[in-house]
Amino acid sequence: MDFINTLFLLGGLLIALSILGSRLSSKFGLPLLIIFLALGMLAGEEGILGIQFDDYSMAFLIGHLALAMILLDGGLRTRLKTFRVGFKPALSLATLGVLLTSGSVGFLAMWVFDLSVFEGLLIGAIVGSTDAAAVFSMLSGRGINLNERVGATLEIESGTNDPMAVFLTLAVIGYLSAPNDYTLVDSLIFLVQQMGIGSLMGLAGGVSLASALNRLDLNDSLYPLMALAGGLLIFGLTDRLGGSGFLAVYLAGLWVGNHRVHALPNIRRFHDGVAWLAQIGMFVLLGLLATPTELATVAVPGLLIALVLMLVARPVAVTLGLLPFRFPWREKVFVSWVGLRGSVPIVLATFPLIAGIDNAELFFNIAFIIVLVSLVV
Repeated sequence: MDFINTLFLLGGLLIALSILGSRLSSKFGLPLLIIFLALGMLAGEEGILGIQFDDYSMAFLIGHLALAMILLDGGLRTRLKTFRVGFKPALSLATLGVLLTSGSVGFLAMWVFDLSVFEGLLIGAIVGSTDAAAVFSMLSGRGINLNERVGATLEIESGTNDPMAVFLTLAVIGYLSAPNDYTLVDSLIFLVQQMGIGSLMGLAGGVSLASALNRLDLNDSLYPLMALAGGLLIFGLTDRLGGSGFLAVYLAGLWVGNHRVHALPNIRRFHDGVAWLAQIGMFVLLGLLATPTELATVAVPGLLIALVLMLVARPVAVTLGLLPFRFPWREKVFVSWVGLRGSVPIVLATFPLIAGIDNAELFFNIAFIIVLVSLVV
């Protein structure tokens, strides 16, 4: 009983401090997600509260749940008109861009840390995608008024590039786990399965959820909960069928948010709050996972990789990915600079730990350093 009471006390305290910390963000320009991460690290085993937390399986579970809620909210808030404007360039960045970024960072990591080719590529895959929570948080800030195509491209890219990063991470882990049995054909089949089933389930689930919300006679307070339950159901069912739950839940939210649905304004307001809670919980938890003394051992090479990612790998990937779409150079520079890394790389960095891959703790620490540098700079 004392443990449960302590858990409630610490949980409520950390969430309250995170919300109050948002005032620091607006007053001093600090990134909100950095504040959440910092609070988690301060509460951790080497911090003020000394909380020992190293349950990567739980972090993996909570991270998936939080990302599902964040992507559902992102889909609900993306207008279909905006989606049409930014879909093609965003799709290019979410596929080719992630592949190019992962490859270039992977080869650098291989050289810096003296790893095998596939171990280096695993680091590249883990940090290859931009983060929906970080990008949505930044673009919704005060004073941000972007060209519609640029804003749409950034939002849609961050909402749809997670499946590619997950695919690359799992494909490389599959090879490292069984190098003699895993083939290129296996990885291509896995890619088609993830994207195909994810797209079909997302659209079918969105249609079904919108129809259910319109047909059900519920108390107005229950429609947002029904939308959340439907989104999580679509996410879980898609994953069970072998598709990308992240892609499915984003597309389902996109469909519901752009059709006549009962109590849609209430649904959007509710999910905005849920997405904030998910961001706070996820980043505080990931901060608890980090051990500052271990991060310090890879800080310098991690900083080098982070700077190359931001100043070379991301700009090259954006330039090549947007080549067919005639973006002015200023917009390309901006899109390159807003390739923020956030919770997704840290969550993906728990995959090798759970799979028991060699050097898994090194991969986690590097990913954490890269996220910190990306959000701060």
